Amino acid sequence: MNLSDQLHETARHYPEKIAYIFQGQQTTYQELEKAVSQFACQLHALGCKGDHIALILGNSPHFIIGLYGALRIGAVVIPINPQYTPNEIAYMVRNGDVKLLVTMDILLEKVENIANQLADVHHVIYCESKSGLNFDHLNISSKLKSFTDMMKTPVNPFEWPKLHDEDVALILYTSGTTGKPKGAMLTHKNLYSNAKDTADYLQISGSDRVIAALPMFHVFCLTVSLNAPLMNGGTVLVMPKFSPQESFRLARQYKATIFAGVPTMYNYLLQSGKGSKADLASIRLCISGGAAMPVSLLKNFEKTFDVIISEGYGLSEASPVTCFNPLDRPRKPGSIGTNIVHVENKVVDELGEEVPCGEVGELVVKGPNVMKGYYKMPEETASTIIDGWLHTGDMARMDDEGYFYIVDRKKDMIIVGGYNVYPREVEEVLFSHPQVAEAAVIGVPDPDSGEAVAAFVVSNDATLTVEELQNYCTGHLAKYKVPTRIEFLKEIPKNTTGKILRRSLRDTIGV
Repeated sequence: MNLSDQLHETARHYPEKIAYIFQGQQTTYQELEKAVSQFACQLHALGCKGDHIALILGNSPHFIIGLYGALRIGAVVIPINPQYTPNEIAYMVRNGDVKLLVTMDILLEKVENIANQLADVHHVIYCESKSGLNFDHLNISSKLKSFTDMMKTPVNPFEWPKLHDEDVALILYTSGTTGKPKGAMLTHKNLYSNAKDTADYLQISGSDRVIAALPMFHVFCLTVSLNAPLMNGGTVLVMPKFSPQESFRLARQYKATIFAGVPTMYNYLLQSGKGSKADLASIRLCISGGAAMPVSLLKNFEKTFDVIISEGYGLSEASPVTCFNPLDRPRKPGSIGTNIVHVENKVVDELGEEVPCGEVGELVVKGPNVMKGYYKMPEETASTIIDGWLHTGDMARMDDEGYFYIVDRKKDMIIVGGYNVYPREVEEVLFSHPQVAEAAVIGVPDPDSGEAVAAFVVSNDATLTVEELQNYCTGHLAKYKVPTRIEFLKEIPKNTTGKILRRSLRDTIGV
């Protein structure tokens, strides 16, 4: 089974159920299935079977139809963040051997800027907005095709190609926090198994209404907020762009049952002052992932809105979910939970040997969700997947009940005078201060200790001083862990999925 076939089966069993709601417009599973088949036929008519197709789109019906339509004809989909610069897009299009682009008309100028690098791209399908733009002057005008026209043009049906489990379905480019982004190749088996196992583990059913506030081009949203609910006949509440006010409105209007987000989003919801317990009264489950959630933020959010946040863990290379806090017992604050079904996690030392409970090591993962490898990067693949185990690069520990705790990214660990300092530990303390809204910690060069701890803080009180914060940390941390440098910022730099851009922080202070 694969996602395309599963959608066909879901539409056959629940044709009149609502598959998604976008800007007040409801679309049934029967209508979605028809649109996917129509788009797939049009791609087939263009000769795109097996080609690599880039979706440079935000959250929209275009993305859903484009994704499932391309998968149906055996194409490989490469989702790309539409906020990327032309050069970033060009790299992924070239490296990913893309032959066809699907994007919004308002982004065509950006595509035009890299037209000289798109010689191998044969078609550019644009999705109309209400911009009223004219494209006749563009050099790429001969390659342009209207999504709307394609969906209206009669097509000749054909027999869908057989999709094999190990065929690559998706190439997801990592965020590229170090070096050039790498394309994680996810197979049909990877995507289907992780969507099904996640849906089963979180008990996502046809009665659920899931808010898709995360970007669909990111694997967290793709699996948890889109593929998992569509698998079981649920309804996806598509949010074009996250905003606290719109999240509360959607939850209230459509009686949403599940919200998935990264910690930054929960912080924005909490700090916005826009919502109340009544807005989230129908929510049965809040899911957090993408980065470690500070325990103080988790507790404050739960107290304010009277909902439970279940933290999980995943990464692009694992489709992405590997752990979640179980729903059949109280979750543990600060933990990413236990193995989901069919996936195994363990903590190992530098030699790959499993460490005793409570000790810190690298988290490694094995299961049907683990990627095939990095596209055109055999050496990186070999150093990342060893004996079937995916090395995540995250430092973790496991307790005696099988719950895992992320300590920090391996590469972000700070060594102060020979002592290991994990940024998350310091961030947790900073977050617990009542006048701190956001915090991020990095290591900076130090002539005496090798490295020192530097903190970046967003405060909700302009009177808070560096000395006050350092004194507060001194009461909660060993001396070598206390930040020797604290910078106040208006906002912590993050990528589009809410992850802290530590490299940008280093650039800020010139290290």
